[in-house]
Amino acid sequence: MITETGNKPYKIGITLSGGGIKGLCHAGVLKALEEVGIKPDVISGVSAGAVVAALYADGYTPNEIASLFEDVSFRKMTQLQLPNGGIFSIKSFERFMAKTLRSKTFEQLNIPIHIVATNLDKGMSVEFSKGILIHPLVASCSVPVLFIPKKIKGINYVDGGVLKNFPVTTIRPYCNYLIGINASPLVADDYKLSILNVAQRTYHFMFKANILHDKELCDLLIEPIDMGHYDMFDIEKGREIFDLGYESAKAILNSQDISHLTS
Repeated sequence: MITETGNKPYKIGITLSGGGIKGLCHAGVLKALEEVGIKPDVISGVSAGAVVAALYADGYTPNEIASLFEDVSFRKMTQLQLPNGGIFSIKSFERFMAKTLRSKTFEQLNIPIHIVATNLDKGMSVEFSKGILIHPLVASCSVPVLFIPKKIKGINYVDGGVLKNFPVTTIRPYCNYLIGINASPLVADDYKLSILNVAQRTYHFMFKANILHDKELCDLLIEPIDMGHYDMFDIEKGREIFDLGYESAKAILNSQDISHLTS
């Protein structure tokens, strides 16, 4: 439902970054926001942030979102296959999300969401907010090289984070107040020379460059710095990541005057 506030259609918007399993910190932050009476009127998300946005807008509570992924391993969510545009298939993840989501279209969601993916054929960022939900959601999560691109209406799409890993600009013009949650702060710590680790590190450097402007546009930025010490495929640490997001958000909210957001 659109909230007519001031000269913009939405009072509060929330943007959720990408970050693999680190995106579960978004659910922890949403829980902390709910506890102080803050709920978004619109959400934008990319990759893992798009997944949390879709589930939350579909009516799942933050705790339920964390539980959904608590016992799911990376190997169960993907299928190793011969190279054909990507190392892994994302079909298992697509089936899981299609079964889990009660809403089949954007229009059926309780909260409007905007999902960002990358048009691989034309090299441009694309926003989805209408029609069938599952295909743009999967496209936004299709990390290049690791996963095969998702084809929608004949066009190949990959992870939206390639060009816009923190889609604040997607909804900023429509919100009086915008809260940004960045699950991918860059920490240049030690790493091992493996395919996954090198790919993750490369994407992190790339993501850092394309989020700087969007971070500046947030009225409130929640960026748990310790998230930088987790890998995007640390599936077994999902609950720990959720708790970190929750505690970090509580600390930030306790230091801010948020009375204008809860009235």
